[in-house]
Amino acid sequence: MRRREALKLAAMSAGAAAFSEANFGFAQSGLLKSKQAVPAGATIRTIDTHIHLFDTARAGGVPWPEKTDTEIYKPALPDRYEALTASLGIVGAIAIEASPLPSDNQWLLNLVRSHPVIVGIVGNLVPSDDAFMDQLERLQGDPLFLGIRYGNLWKRNLDADLDSPGFVDGLKALAKAGLALDTANPDAQLISAVVQVAERVPDLRIVIDHLPHAPIPTDADERDKYWANLKLLASSPRVFIKLSEIPVKANGKLVTDSQQYRASLDAIWDVFGEDRIMFGSDWPNSDHLASYSHTYSIVRGYMARKSPAAHEKFFWKNSVAAYKWKRRRENQPQISS
Repeated sequence: MRRREALKLAAMSAGAAAFSEANFGFAQSGLLKSKQAVPAGATIRTIDTHIHLFDTARAGGVPWPEKTDTEIYKPALPDRYEALTASLGIVGAIAIEASPLPSDNQWLLNLVRSHPVIVGIVGNLVPSDDAFMDQLERLQGDPLFLGIRYGNLWKRNLDADLDSPGFVDGLKALAKAGLALDTANPDAQLISAVVQVAERVPDLRIVIDHLPHAPIPTDADERDKYWANLKLLASSPRVFIKLSEIPVKANGKLVTDSQQYRASLDAIWDVFGEDRIMFGSDWPNSDHLASYSHTYSIVRGYMARKSPAAHEKFFWKNSVAAYKWKRRRENQPQISS
């Protein structure tokens, strides 16, 4: 995922610069301490829609993270995730692929089957591959398989690959199976490509990951086109957004005051509204910048002014609409029939 990391770091730098230039009132140290705290007995039941699971100790190793990434190169497995998050009110999560290997779809399914904290997975398949239809037919029968991810990672490019023979047919098959498409590492080009996907496969549910860290074009015309495309996507009830990869650093320190994030998050919220936005932590990749409790605290601080209904939608209800996951244990919420 080297391309992913490069894109992410570039976006973080841009975001930190934007916060500084906007003169949000940082103290001389460059930060204000957060007044938000995540209580041990949090009552907000939350489904985290974006975590990664991998086992660096398994035979043959893993495609990601790299061994040189000392921050997160250690097993990231369901038991560890649950121990880390249970006291925060996190009652479930969706595991997003962290490998381009087709066999790792089944590895991930096998892993989470005995861990009901994971309500489903988003796998990795290439819609234009000759084997795609057979792979999809085999995986779609598993209720824990919720969809696939495709975008700016694993040396792939959604914008270019849309014209590959069979690619759109593969997405149509994905939609027919009732599964979702996640996109990865957004930028203006990817958002433009997602508009094409939404137009060409109108029945497909689409989830745009990590939108807060999409680099916004500096050219005025390109910037206007970027926001126009987001508004166009917002007109489709099948397009959802994750507020994931939110934390940034300014002057080398984590920005912990949720108010410092309000302008950039409000810009997204105002376009898509409370029915289409979900929480995702990006754990353990998020550990590069912030602990899980800090990440969750920032988000809860941002949501503090929202209505109780908006809280429910953001922290779990919208994820049901996007992914159609099913409750696996009693403390997980469900929509009444």
